[in-house]
Amino acid sequence: MSRRDRFEASEATKEILRYFLRHPQAADTLEGIVRWRLLEERVERTLDDTRRVLEWLVSEGFVVEEANTSAALASPVYRLNADKAAEVESYVARESDRGRPRGD
Repeated sequence: MSRRDRFEASEATKEILRYFLRHPQAADTLEGIVRWRLLEERVERTLDDTRRVLEWLVSEGFVVEEANTSAALASPVYRLNADKAAEVESYVARESDRGRPRGD
């Protein structure tokens, strides 16, 4: 694979080109492009991860999804399911214990 092929196929190449297509008047330095690229990538990954986690939490009944009554925000709002608070505490404690190193 030639050097040109590697750059053409890279995810970074597509990300940068998508950014410039969305913002055709944009101009930035190398450092600026690195900053917005990393920030945008982190936000997108965090958004996707959070969406998946919230979907799971709602499906388990730990969190309740409600329609947003604010006309300014179309997204639903989420809150703890108070009826499952004890179960949520147990889940968090159990999962926290899994990550702790065990003593000999």
